[in-house]
Amino acid sequence: MDPRVEIIDERLKNIDRVIAVSGGKGGIGKSVIASTVALSLAERGHKVGLLDLDFTSPSTHVILGIDDIFPEEEKGIVPPEIYGIKFMSIVYYTGDGPSPLRGLDISNAMIELLAITRWGNLDFLIVDSPPGIGDATLDTVRLMKKTEFLVVTTPSRVALATVKKVLTMLKELKSPIIGVVENMKITRSSLVQEELEMFNVPFLAEIDFDRKLENTLGDVNRLLQTNFARSIANKVTPQLTKPVSAAI
Repeated sequence: MDPRVEIIDERLKNIDRVIAVSGGKGGIGKSVIASTVALSLAERGHKVGLLDLDFTSPSTHVILGIDDIFPEEEKGIVPPEIYGIKFMSIVYYTGDGPSPLRGLDISNAMIELLAITRWGNLDFLIVDSPPGIGDATLDTVRLMKKTEFLVVTTPSRVALATVKKVLTMLKELKSPIIGVVENMKITRSSLVQEELEMFNVPFLAEIDFDRKLENTLGDVNRLLQTNFARSIANKVTPQLTKPVSAAI
């Protein structure tokens, strides 16, 4: 057994809740939801960490406007704190270049990142997970044993088809599912709720499409003034402060 896995348990032991923001595909707003949820929880006075584990396209640092702020080495890696959030991302090791990892390489990179990062005491660690049901998502379940999942979809039938696979996998793995958030809603329709009813998971919120959101990315103060951020703060964040005792 890889000794680093035991170290991961030690690194995470003082974190009350680990919440992975997941989804079936890219482009559904998963990263901006993860970032905004972390900001919203911090605004409520919680100790929060944000971990970007999207090896294919890490973007939380862009959303938060984090530039020239780096972790420090002290018996491991200590994440920098910005906007009241302890922040860590694979981008600190890959830079802006691609990270064409696959299979065992993904697992090794994730194990290494989790093993060296010293989070300390946190109420919440929000994880921006890779999209889909590949190795990285399976490793999140395996390595971060107390992870709960917040699943994101859009009204798109393509997104719905893929999110069903994610929910099926999480159910089979008996992973706790906090619920589903429908992002980028444009028209009044109950399609998503009807399509996902068979999974018997909580439907947490509809987040309307916000045309002004894109222009605020990189500026946290402006981001938090958007209707999108207000919806996250009012509809999603309160749900996350309710503990999930078991897999749904």
